[in-house]
Amino acid sequence: MKQKQVHYALHQQEGSSIHKLYIYDDVKEYGDFDWWTWDYMESETSAEYFRKALAEIPETDVIELHINSCGGSVKEGVAIYNQLKQKKCREIVAYVDGYAYSIASVIMQAADRRVMGLGTSILIHNMWMTVSGNAEQLRKAADDLDVLMEANRTIYLERAKISEDELISMMDAETYLTPEQAIEKGLADEVLKTDKDVSDKSMEQMQQRISELQNQLRQQSSFKKELAQIHSKMMEKDQEQTQDGTKGITVKADQTEKKINVAKLFRRAAQIKVKEM
Repeated sequence: MKQKQVHYALHQQEGSSIHKLYIYDDVKEYGDFDWWTWDYMESETSAEYFRKALAEIPETDVIELHINSCGGSVKEGVAIYNQLKQKKCREIVAYVDGYAYSIASVIMQAADRRVMGLGTSILIHNMWMTVSGNAEQLRKAADDLDVLMEANRTIYLERAKISEDELISMMDAETYLTPEQAIEKGLADEVLKTDKDVSDKSMEQMQQRISELQNQLRQQSSFKKELAQIHSKMMEKDQEQTQDGTKGITVKADQTEKKINVAKLFRRAAQIKVKEM
């Protein structure tokens, strides 16, 4: 018997609260036809399959939805989108690992965070259908598509940063979007950072911290010099007063000046904050 090929799966690492879902095929209601059983296999990208998978995930856990799909059935995709929106869990994060085209780009809009990897892309376009019939039936099919498209656009517009007219123009033109363009339009939130990006940011933060510490050390050194200078001046004044033999009012004024100088030192010391690295 032909072994069943897995395109979508639910994975949870032992001891982890993260559940990974994968849409790595066309979104469809039925799977491949099994010539051994003379029946269709269960689709692993159908709304029904998602219903069963989501039911197994606790409300306290995180869902990671990984997408690499050219799209598929609008009926199944919209149902998957709404199931994800209704799912109670800590967070849903959508990762575009390759393509998020057509209805797959709609599904990713259900996530709390929409993350696109390097080299990935989104495609938005008008839906289409296969129909046969007379002229009246064909005209009705076109009218029906207009209604379906209006409903479909509301999903994008819920978080998009563009007007409906601009969205209509983009879908009419069958527009491909890079991660940066998708973020600009409000159809994605961030680009997946590489290890180099994280390392560069950590190095920048470390250099900033070193600069702050160096500045604090310079302030300490300056403070010590000022303290030594004031002490030296005070000693010189004491010697002068002793040699002149003048006291009384002069001594009292000098004591007042000493108190003022000491108060200034304490205020200066309070301004210097040395932080532990």
